[in-house]
Amino acid sequence: MSQPGGHVHNAVAAAVEVVRASGLPHRTDAMFTTIEGEWDEVFDIIKRATDAVLEASPRASLVIKADIRPGATGEMEAKLDRLESAVDARRTD
Repeated sequence: MSQPGGHVHNAVAAAVEVVRASGLPHRTDAMFTTIEGEWDEVFDIIKRATDAVLEASPRASLVIKADIRPGATGEMEAKLDRLESAVDARRTD
């Protein structure tokens, strides 16, 4: 189950597989996985990903942050685009 040295990458990999199979827009970095979608879809994926972790590990820890904007789509990319535009604008000021 758990790995020497406290590594959890196999358990996290199981969760990431669930997220990737969902078909929803997502991004995984060193610390978090961001998922974009409708409330019920996203929380179903969170539950299934957590269950996948618990199959590979004796415990799961979650940090959930929600940005709820009814009607907004594509914000995962759009937020980054706006940030990069702001950074570029500061360079030219």
